[in-house]
Amino acid sequence: MRNYQGIIFAYREEPELRELTANRTAASLPFCGRYRLIDFPLSSLRNAGVLDVGVIMQRDYQSLLDHIGSGKAWDMALRSGGLRMLPPFGLPQYHNGNYNGTMEALNAVGAYLRDNSAENVIMMLGNTAANVDLSAAIRRYEESGAEALAICMDHIPMGVHHRYLTDGEGFVTGLSLYRHGEGEGFPSMEAYIFRKDVLLNLMDLCRANNQYLFHRDAITRFLNDGGRMAVYVHEGYANSVRSVEEYYDISRDMLKPEIRHQLFCRPVRAKTHEDVSTYYGENSRSVNSLVGDNCIIEGDVENCIIFSGVHVAAGARLRDCIIMKGCEVGAGVELNCVIADKACKFSPGSVLVGSPKLPTVVPKGTEI
Repeated sequence: MRNYQGIIFAYREEPELRELTANRTAASLPFCGRYRLIDFPLSSLRNAGVLDVGVIMQRDYQSLLDHIGSGKAWDMALRSGGLRMLPPFGLPQYHNGNYNGTMEALNAVGAYLRDNSAENVIMMLGNTAANVDLSAAIRRYEESGAEALAICMDHIPMGVHHRYLTDGEGFVTGLSLYRHGEGEGFPSMEAYIFRKDVLLNLMDLCRANNQYLFHRDAITRFLNDGGRMAVYVHEGYANSVRSVEEYYDISRDMLKPEIRHQLFCRPVRAKTHEDVSTYYGENSRSVNSLVGDNCIIEGDVENCIIFSGVHVAAGARLRDCIIMKGCEVGAGVELNCVIADKACKFSPGSVLVGSPKLPTVVPKGTEI
């Protein structure tokens, strides 16, 4: 779809993710046994035929680069256009390297946007688990004749969010910032389609006035100046990951078949690994769990998400855990409500217990 280019925001720091983003961005968090969160916006764009995509990064993006590579898994390894990784540039010398907001991030890659011939820009967050039908969103945008379209949810998301108030025809009449829980209007997914000349004008105005925030500064100005924005409501699962608790809850949502169906109702592409099948020991037990390839399961796992290459020894008992790639769980180990990052080792007989409201996080490479 040559008239559209995509932008994925993968630069945001999420301090409440704590150890999980010590060496990676939220967009590259492992998810659902074999994916990364950024696979969802990339796949949504690919499914709509948008193959010209830029990923805005900031720091700790080596994991993201390793996962995305050339973009071949999403058919975005093209000679012209294709996937572009956009590290911090275009900032003044005195800048500390941290984007103060989305508008500053966009201005930093302004040359990339201006050099592209596409007339419309689709913007999405890199840390949102949602399989959006962007083809339907684009049809709504084009049929509305609006200068912009906000993609919203049909349910109340976790945490703080913005809400769009609409008229009877689905056009925005107001924006309610920083809401929590039930309220009037539609919760924003922070995904948008903009006519590029309108977006570039907002970027210029924000830069001239030292304004950085997309919703408070740019969208508010756009609406106050009479800008016309339509709304497309995404029907299905959608939640952004901004804290350890949200990551744990959203991951455990994947153990529910009806939610998995909502999230994987269209193809979700990811970097593939050629691994052997998982081995289950004679006395092993696996109940309501997602288990990746190349695992050895000899113990007892229940309500768990286990990534590839994990070894759970005989006598080990895991309940409500997320165990990432390459972890080793020794004999007799008991883990309850634990998130173990990659390559952790639990020595025989270890016991580690968290709670559903406050799961215990074991940093990457830790030995217990």
